[in-house]
Amino acid sequence: MLTTEKSEQPDRRDNVASVHIEPAKRMQGLPTQFFANLVKRANAKAAEGHDVINLGQGNPDQPTPTHIVSALQEAAANPMYHKYPPFSGYSFLKEAIATRYREDYGVELDPETEVAILFGGKTGLVEISQILLNPGDVCLVPDPGYPDYWSGVALAGAEMVFMPLVAQNQFLPDFSAIPAESLEKAKLMFLNYPNNPTGAIADEAFYTKTIEFARQHNIVVASDFAYGAIGFDGKKPKSFLELPGAKEVGVEFYTLSKTYNMAGWRVGFALGNSEVIKLINLMQDHYYVSLFGGIQAAAATALTAPQTCVEELVATYESRRNALYDALDRIGWRAVRTPASFFCWLPVPEGYTSSSFADLLLEQAHVVVAPGIGFGEHGEGYVRVGLLASESRLEEAVERIGRLDLF
Repeated sequence: MLTTEKSEQPDRRDNVASVHIEPAKRMQGLPTQFFANLVKRANAKAAEGHDVINLGQGNPDQPTPTHIVSALQEAAANPMYHKYPPFSGYSFLKEAIATRYREDYGVELDPETEVAILFGGKTGLVEISQILLNPGDVCLVPDPGYPDYWSGVALAGAEMVFMPLVAQNQFLPDFSAIPAESLEKAKLMFLNYPNNPTGAIADEAFYTKTIEFARQHNIVVASDFAYGAIGFDGKKPKSFLELPGAKEVGVEFYTLSKTYNMAGWRVGFALGNSEVIKLINLMQDHYYVSLFGGIQAAAATALTAPQTCVEELVATYESRRNALYDALDRIGWRAVRTPASFFCWLPVPEGYTSSSFADLLLEQAHVVVAPGIGFGEHGEGYVRVGLLASESRLEEAVERIGRLDLF
């Protein structure tokens, strides 16, 4: 007989214990996301009603150029891009990056074997450790450096040996100082010029030395060229791949995030050694089905259209740099002008650590800067400031700091 009466049987869910979630060891070994905490603290201060000037992040503040946005809008309506794209991406995008590298750096690349499309440069920088390193292997990592290098090494279960970057050596690593026992186990080395966080650049002589060093010790070079388009005072940053022999020992990572204000679009590339490119594509075959085709079409437009927008962007950053350092001079904060990237590496005043100084600026000046210790032990004594606000806001930030009478 049918009935609408509610069952009096007890809810079985009340008597079932929750499953105990035990994270894999690789998850337990991941480094703390330093910048997540920085953002949280800045947002909390803003939520209190303060006018916070956030110069601590590396998030471009300008919109993506309109011709690139228009290309996406048009491509999004194309039914071809509503299907799965080719696993390794569309050939037209790989051809576009090869063309851009030929025109900008004189580097010849085979689009099908020497270019891999990435979900942003960060993805490739994490993946390369996983495709090359085993537990017990060593990765040579710049200190200070981009913290996500550490993430990939941790996921691979490998070890890091840090290469100090100090002002006395123009923030370039001293290969002769790396212990012999570390070199015996080293399989991978990260380099990053223009450098985050120091803004330093590398010249042809350094890259020539790097190629010989890598060949001698059988080490793969991972050149992070995220800020490659941003150089000042008429100097264009040099690509690692410009040097003879570079493709035999390594790869370069490039992203559209900084060059074209496309950080949210997540488009990057790995370029160079065909064996490494093959491994990156193999790993990505298991993770992804490449980027949405409409984004790939828009990215190709960014790379092949006239580069006026890039020239204008670099000019904007250079003007901001000049305004910032002029303001620093006015309050007595002496620092070497950054030659490239959109970061400034500024020494903290005597009596402060990078963290205590950053805390002071947030609490009393409502200005966010990134403490150098977040980039490694040798980042202590500095803070990183981004040129990611208008000239007037940069000047206002410095004026607020000046009122604290620290310099």
